[in-house]
Amino acid sequence: MASTGLVYNVDSEHPALESDPVEPKMDYPASKFAAEKELQESGLNWSIQRFGFVYGDKDGHIDMIPKLAGMFKWHPANRLSMIHHRDIYTSMELALTGALDGRIVNIVDEAPMTIHELCKIAGDPLSASSAPLQNPWYGVIDGGLARTLGFQPKVRTTYQAAAEEAL
Repeated sequence: MASTGLVYNVDSEHPALESDPVEPKMDYPASKFAAEKELQESGLNWSIQRFGFVYGDKDGHIDMIPKLAGMFKWHPANRLSMIHHRDIYTSMELALTGALDGRIVNIVDEAPMTIHELCKIAGDPLSASSAPLQNPWYGVIDGGLARTLGFQPKVRTTYQAAAEEAL
């Protein structure tokens, strides 16, 4: 099942781990978490992949970051764990081998990006801010478990995707 890292607690004290409590605040992650529970209780063979911020191949998601930053009042120093479309494919291929069976697994690339960096990549830089950063770990997801299970992103960073013109 494709899920989202947005299910994790806004006030996390560290990058989100699969074992952390979930506390979705918006409808989209709440619906994903409800579906996760249904799947786990279904008796089916399952795996759940919680993705970072999904982007790539001209889908427009990077271009939406400046608008989202304004809408959600993101601090320029907030970070988002990212995942390119190519690596969703990579993680799904891994899941089909059975390596993720019966597990919830965070799927992210190797480098969370600041909102400032993402807006710059999108061509719409944010105003600078020296205000204190609230909730510094929200949006940052630990991908360590996926690595131990064999996941290796082919698009290691958003900068690599930009260099390859794969945004």
